[in-house]
Amino acid sequence: MSETLLEVKNLKKYFQIKKDQTVKSVDDISFYIRKGETFGLVGESGSGKSTLGKTIVGLQAPSEGNIFYNQQDVGTLDSKKKKLVNKEMQIIFQDPHASLNPRMRVGDIIAEGIDAYKLAKGSERQNRIYELLEKVGLSPDHAKRYPHEFSGGQRQRIGIARALAVQPKFIVADEPISALDVSIQAQVINLLDDLKQQEGLTYLFIAHDLGMVKHISDRIGVMYLGKMMELCDSHELFKNPLHPYTQALLSAIPVANPKAVKRERIVLGGDPPSPVRPPKGCRFSTRCPHAMDICHGQAPEWKEVQKDHWTACHLYK
Repeated sequence: MSETLLEVKNLKKYFQIKKDQTVKSVDDISFYIRKGETFGLVGESGSGKSTLGKTIVGLQAPSEGNIFYNQQDVGTLDSKKKKLVNKEMQIIFQDPHASLNPRMRVGDIIAEGIDAYKLAKGSERQNRIYELLEKVGLSPDHAKRYPHEFSGGQRQRIGIARALAVQPKFIVADEPISALDVSIQAQVINLLDDLKQQEGLTYLFIAHDLGMVKHISDRIGVMYLGKMMELCDSHELFKNPLHPYTQALLSAIPVANPKAVKRERIVLGGDPPSPVRPPKGCRFSTRCPHAMDICHGQAPEWKEVQKDHWTACHLYK
């Protein structure tokens, strides 16, 4: 078993929107990611996935809890050591249009990290830009162009090249394909998979497309309204989902031949509750088809129900 690269312990990220209103985007979450692993994170929009990813890489400060990278508590590091950790932890953003500066040439966008960490200058810097462009399937000639001259898929490749420029070990891919055409999505996924092998990368892959997450992930965590509902091996999750929310998500995945695969669709009632006023007890209790009295008053314990299969649900005592 590979050693742990990143571990999150009791992580919380709250946003104060009014004097008496707090959004608990990430609420007491714990998990780990092994070296060389792709950890998939799924859930509906507003579940806190992106906030969790941004907090891990340091774009947002945690409200409580700890983030350990290579067994170092990132929150206790001095500025010099923290800068080195930040170099090794990069992010690929969801919207390749909004995340690239429209006034900068592509070569300078890719070289932002190279310049910030003083990794290369002059011809060495230029050669590194060309090498990164080719690595993500673009041409060295593209370095002189601006982001608006590229398609969505090409812009996302530029974002990937920028993330790779500082030779990171860990990358948060924050819904990197959701803004792309379906025909382009598989190309970007295959590119990320190839780069993982070539560069020895570890991913936190955030998405809401369960089918794509299954394809790329070794293990998967399922989030709902700021809480982790279930976590296990990718194949185990699809074969044996334990939490009612996971079961509902999986039932909604389209199948190629509905006649050959009989699957009962689980339709959840209502909309997700407001993150400002989440339900007492289990966050999923207001929509759960198996909700009991205890679910509405007491939060379930996060526990290992089967070997390496964790869930937070009162159905499993």
